[in-house]
Amino acid sequence: MSATDQKTGEQPAPLAYGDVRVVSEEILDEVSRAVVGKRSVIELVLAGILAAGHVLVEDVPGVAKTLLARSLCRATGLSFSRVQFTPDLMPADVTGASVYDSEHQRLEFRPGPLFANLVLGDEINRAPPKTQAALLEAMQEQQVTADGIAHRLPVPFSVIATQNPVEYEGTYPLPEAQLDRFLLKISVGYPGPENERDLVLRRAERGRDEPDIRAVTDVGMVRAMRAAVEQVRIEQAVAGYLVQIVRATRELPGVQIGASPRASVALLQASRATAAMSGRSFVLPDDIKQVAIACLAHRLSLRPELWLRGTDPSDLVRQCLRDVPVPIGHDSS
Repeated sequence: MSATDQKTGEQPAPLAYGDVRVVSEEILDEVSRAVVGKRSVIELVLAGILAAGHVLVEDVPGVAKTLLARSLCRATGLSFSRVQFTPDLMPADVTGASVYDSEHQRLEFRPGPLFANLVLGDEINRAPPKTQAALLEAMQEQQVTADGIAHRLPVPFSVIATQNPVEYEGTYPLPEAQLDRFLLKISVGYPGPENERDLVLRRAERGRDEPDIRAVTDVGMVRAMRAAVEQVRIEQAVAGYLVQIVRATRELPGVQIGASPRASVALLQASRATAAMSGRSFVLPDDIKQVAIACLAHRLSLRPELWLRGTDPSDLVRQCLRDVPVPIGHDSS
């Protein structure tokens, strides 16, 4: 894929679904060398990227959130930038700004760190609301605005943001509108004892912090994989199953605001990406089940009584998955 293709915005030819599966497996194998014992988590993040979405990773420090983003970037061959969010970070620090060119006597736009294929936003909830709003425009519109002029971001463009669920001092909670822009919200979690031992032994053997991650694809290939995701079909019965799950979240007792129609589209895209990564050109109910919690749980707003009980929104989505019947002829059991 040439640079001209990206500039003109031409849609690349979709990759064959068998090739999408093969390339996805190569990416997952490569990243798994760095992030040990978390293949299912890596699959979700890769699905988010291939679905042209953004991923929020919420977990305690030290569980490889940043390493996961860096390793995925290296394996996919995408350009990468990292933004450490702090309370004094201004919008221009992430979007870029216009500076005066004395030689040509004009303002010239200098792109900020958002101008990369994959942007890691570390501790996003430490950024002030004005900076979060600038990031929201980039995530939703695929552009940034400086001095009234819109500047398009690279294609592909995805944000992997992290936040710490433990320390809230000096943070600015993400508004509901921005949370809704994240296709998936995931938690990495601690590795099992065997995986953690393997992690320690690998670190001792290689003599440095991170393994060498090779690029198994490039920007053009990722764009072709995204094009393949857009061609994945969904039958009417399976689409009805998907919508029933989303609508069921709005009818749960104690849920103040359920998942929106935007969530239905997000669930569709994540399911399509999962199907393509499995080498299929059509969505199965199992694809929907695989991504439903990561796609829907963060979009639910609970009433105070549920928060007081410590109800986890993920459990509510699981309840919907149990209650909504799978279409006849598609039940994997």
